[in-house]
Amino acid sequence: MIFAIEEINNSTELLPGIKLGYQIYDSCASVPVAVHVAFQLSNGLDPVFYTGDNCSHSGMVKAVVGETGSTPSISMSRIIGPFNIPQVSHFATCACLSDKQQYPSFFRTVPSDQFQADALAQLVKHFGWTWIGAVRSDSDYGNNGMASFLDAANKEGICVEYSESFYWNHPRSKIKRVADVIRRSTAMVVVAFTSPGDLRILLEELSLEPSPPRQWIGSEAWVTDTDMRRFSFCAGAIGFGIQKSVIPGVRDFLLDLSPSKVAASPVLTEFWEDAFNCRLGKSAAINKRLCDGTEDIKTLQSPYTDTSQLRITNMVYKAVYAIAHAIHKAVCQKTNSTTQCDKFTRIESKEVLIQLKKVNFSRNGYDVSFDANGDPVARYDLVNWQKSESGSIKLVTVGHYDASLPVGQKFCINRNITWVDGGTHVSSPKAII
Repeated sequence: MIFAIEEINNSTELLPGIKLGYQIYDSCASVPVAVHVAFQLSNGLDPVFYTGDNCSHSGMVKAVVGETGSTPSISMSRIIGPFNIPQVSHFATCACLSDKQQYPSFFRTVPSDQFQADALAQLVKHFGWTWIGAVRSDSDYGNNGMASFLDAANKEGICVEYSESFYWNHPRSKIKRVADVIRRSTAMVVVAFTSPGDLRILLEELSLEPSPPRQWIGSEAWVTDTDMRRFSFCAGAIGFGIQKSVIPGVRDFLLDLSPSKVAASPVLTEFWEDAFNCRLGKSAAINKRLCDGTEDIKTLQSPYTDTSQLRITNMVYKAVYAIAHAIHKAVCQKTNSTTQCDKFTRIESKEVLIQLKKVNFSRNGYDVSFDANGDPVARYDLVNWQKSESGSIKLVTVGHYDASLPVGQKFCINRNITWVDGGTHVSSPKAII
């Protein structure tokens, strides 16, 4: 988000002469915290966002990027929506958020789960799996997503042996019961519409008493999550993920961390101390040695420095740019070949909301626009967990789904797929489903 804002603030084409300010909050995946922030934003109680000399007036909130989850996004939207403050989420996928009667100011750069549910049903049908099990997060994301999938699966003639819900903070007895249902079932295929945090708890429970291998079918929230691939008994898992993308310059930006930058940010301080197992100054991590300045982030192998699998990151990037384009349309005029922006124009959030509905641009080869429901065109990568020669699990893109294409051309498989039992599905050069 900061990278995108700094790019925009240095641009001579988008909002020239105008600086965007920001405030970043960590909701800690907590609905009460997200609601508290939403009330702050609605009441205009935030401090001045941009403290530079060129700020024309104190920063009233024009738009919000977030939330990550569907449940906190729903809660926030109900609060800021009546104030016409646009909200652009990068990862809230619940199909329920497409309802403009309830969420009139909600947009997202990530596809609605309605498309994913349909795609998953087509995937299951294509491979002839007519007897399956289903597990889901007991949340807006899991419950709505699974309901859409079960409806689509029923239309495709797919039978479901069981459908179980659970949540990461449920008693272990509940998690164990779900695990036992999977162990005792005759369905060898399990469709999981869960968050990574929830599924992690279930897989840890399943690993205590190994059962016959199951073929896992995953939703986008967990199937591309790096940490989840430590569960090697899920090798062969397949599912739809947010498209992998490239953002030029973002790796250099991430590696440009000076000691002063790290020390000024509690988040970066915590990251630095954890990554290098040392403490900075008067840090609370008293059990660690003092950082001596020899730490080199460029040599660090971590999810922070790995920009080879940018998926959700690009959704954040596109959300920031969408808001910037909306503001640009509201305050800038193009005469001949020159763009003039009036930075003293006091625009209301409602004007940004109106312009957001019209945005249509391309950035780094990725299109950004919203339909009448505030949704983007649904495009996914079909990904497969394949074992490498070293035994570790790697994420391989084996196909694509594009909802904008005609029926019969939306879904293609163009690489071989490895299953949980070690078998391989050999693809033709371009198998269209």
